[in-house]
Amino acid sequence: MARVLIIEDNPVNMRLAAFLLQNAGHEVLQAVDAEIGIQCAQKQLPDLILMDMQLPGIDGLTATRQLKADNATANIKIVALTAFAMTGDEERFRAAGCDAYLAKPIRYQEFLSLVTAILKT
Repeated sequence: MARVLIIEDNPVNMRLAAFLLQNAGHEVLQAVDAEIGIQCAQKQLPDLILMDMQLPGIDGLTATRQLKADNATANIKIVALTAFAMTGDEERFRAAGCDAYLAKPIRYQEFLSLVTAILKT
């Protein structure tokens, strides 16, 4: 299937996303902050990145912009994950380069459907 990088600082959210993706047959890469995630993306070139927006240090928006500005990683699909779904957030995430947006808590059917749809584009 696909190689998916999860950039998430919350261990519970990381375990859940990794579990769902692995059970769906995907290879899962993990990073606990944006700096490690960017390095991993540059080395591993995943098919998809699930990017938490509220990360320590470099936030998810900044990390997304950096990845989209790098020719090596510009075409990797990025899904924004956030627990703080507010009016206008989706537009901000898309303007930064995210291809889709998913609010937490993760609902497994919606999560897997979105991952499948994004990977097909």
